[in-house]
Amino acid sequence: MNRLAPIILFTYNRPKHTQHTVEALINNHLSKESDLIIYSDGARTPKQRQKVDKVRKYLSKITGFHSVKLIHRSHNFGLAKSIIQGITEVLQQSERVIVLEDDMITSPYFLTYMNDALDQFAKDERVISIHGYVYPVEQELPEAFFIPGADCWGWATWRRGWEIFNSNGQYLLDELTRQGLLQSFDFNGAYPYSQMLKEQIEGENDSWAVRWYASAFLHKKLTLYPGCSLVHNIGNDNSGTHCGESGSLDVELNENPINLKNIKVEVSPIALAAFEKFFKKNKSNLSLNGIVTLAKKYLRNFW
Repeated sequence: MNRLAPIILFTYNRPKHTQHTVEALINNHLSKESDLIIYSDGARTPKQRQKVDKVRKYLSKITGFHSVKLIHRSHNFGLAKSIIQGITEVLQQSERVIVLEDDMITSPYFLTYMNDALDQFAKDERVISIHGYVYPVEQELPEAFFIPGADCWGWATWRRGWEIFNSNGQYLLDELTRQGLLQSFDFNGAYPYSQMLKEQIEGENDSWAVRWYASAFLHKKLTLYPGCSLVHNIGNDNSGTHCGESGSLDVELNENPINLKNIKVEVSPIALAAFEKFFKKNKSNLSLNGIVTLAKKYLRNFW
């Protein structure tokens, strides 16, 4: 039995992005020992079928992993359903999983960090997930740190963590409101997560990620982040259906391993303040570049 977490990769209709994502994964130090499970969503329209077929042709030739399993959706699930169902299916067979989408370039140490952290905090109920991306904040961050909630740009969790996921957006919003947590949920008003949750409830998006964040936040769970990003998103180029073009969230990949020794399982006030400052400082610029649209690209059913 492979002790390393299986990697789930969700793909749709972007062959070049998918290829770059896979090539970066292959360059990871643990790729040859890792199982890769790929969910390829079906075309939403006849116009998209050619691109989906091109992606699948590329996927069929992938090597460089311990094993590769391809799952072709016969019809279009959409991002939220595809991710929720895919993660649930894999975690029925595995205790842990690493999750990526088709536009995430990883550092060669991404898989090492993920698996080391999954091992280290496997039995710590305070920790719900491990995250690979971190915002390009101005302040120097700890080598690794915890903040409340969960995230969606290159991440990992355990079966026990995913069991907390609640798909009922109305329940989550009601609880956040009842407990007086909306302000902190929105990073003191710096980022519109509660608005995204409201839009999910109203059917304006089909976000799985904002519900994942809210589920973890309500249970007072923590997510581990690296101080320097191990994930760079290349999807901010108008290639996604609801994605604007912006470099505001671009990062330089960390080319060094993350030292997880002596990491205290507690909220980092330094990181929280840095995130909040980043959101506030870039609010108008990011809005002009479509940050709300950009965020929703990862929080809605855009397929």
